[in-house]
Amino acid sequence: MPIKIPNNLPATHILEHENIFVMDADRAYSQDIRPLRILILNLMPIKHITETQLLRLLGNTPLQVEVDFIYTKSYVPTHTPQDYLTEFYGTFEDVRKKNYDGFIITGAPVEFMDFEEVAYWQEVAEIMEWSKTHVYSTFHICWGAQAGLYYHYGVPKYILDKKISGVYKHHLCVQHEKLFRGFDDEFYVPHSRNTEEIKSDIEKVSELKILAEAEGDAGIYIIANLDRRQFFITGHAEYDPWTLKQEYERDMKAGLNPKIPQNYFPNDDPTKPPIVRWRSVAHLLFANWLNYYVYQETPFEIDTMYNI
Repeated sequence: MPIKIPNNLPATHILEHENIFVMDADRAYSQDIRPLRILILNLMPIKHITETQLLRLLGNTPLQVEVDFIYTKSYVPTHTPQDYLTEFYGTFEDVRKKNYDGFIITGAPVEFMDFEEVAYWQEVAEIMEWSKTHVYSTFHICWGAQAGLYYHYGVPKYILDKKISGVYKHHLCVQHEKLFRGFDDEFYVPHSRNTEEIKSDIEKVSELKILAEAEGDAGIYIIANLDRRQFFITGHAEYDPWTLKQEYERDMKAGLNPKIPQNYFPNDDPTKPPIVRWRSVAHLLFANWLNYYVYQETPFEIDTMYNI
């Protein structure tokens, strides 16, 4: 089934080229079907890149998905034109009275700042509080995961001595979790961050469960609350093949002397094309979330969300 996205969104052409079935709003309204309603709070500076990465995965399922994008009104991004935001995005005020089956909060380039110092922190905190009564299941990604763990459960983040960057081997910490149906015993996922959560801090919170971990420095990968309506994802299964390379080259130009991303370039040679080890994991992760924790759990009459 297709993913419904705003008319003329630039990601449409990329997804169609990849044979992902997309449908614009005009065509979708002519169909008599109740699609899953997904909200995305996109906190990344260059919006269209993150849009394409997430829509690629949300659109590769048998379910019809309708997506709304919002950005923070308290801090207008400088890397995306205002007319682009006006055409394709709304603000929290535009969705405050709506209910959604699923919600995704992306990462943000504000890792080194305390949460309260982030210009849009109060707005993000208000949105996360709202999500508890207006969203059935929420995926928090990277900084979004750190923000969610801190806001909902008081789990702090810590600045690392050296950035974690690369494609890391992972294993599951639980058995028979529906989120991981179809996963291999070992699987690979990219990580790219300068901060971390400590396992002992999470284990002190009885409402949280660690579901998957990485080997080596990357640490914890996926955490969930007990009713599985909140997921906190520290890695980037949604990354394109070239994302880590682009970040590495950006950091090189900035004089940050970054390490070569681990397990990414053949023989750690940045002149060679990277090896993609995580594509199937990304599709399974998002498809399982949409199916088992969103589609099969939310009420058909979504406006009854307050009664959940």
